[in-house]
Amino acid sequence: MSAEKVLFNKYSLVKGAARRARQLQSGAPPLSSSKSMKPCRVAQDEIRAGLVTFVLPDKLVAPAVDTVGVEALKFGLV
Repeated sequence: MSAEKVLFNKYSLVKGAARRARQLQSGAPPLSSSKSMKPCRVAQDEIRAGLVTFVLPDKLVAPAVDTVGVEALKFGLV
């Protein structure tokens, strides 16, 4: 299965691999055997094998706006 089928796009592939690599570095067991011992490569192999998937949320949440920071920028306080 190609990476495009497993994840939404290349950005999602990178984000998913980075997140999985951090899990591996924190002690999570690998989901498959890999030729490499590097967490980033192991994560990519797991994604390519379809063992790790990316789930989009049903409802996208708008980012919070820091109104105090915006006001400070208007008045040159930052």
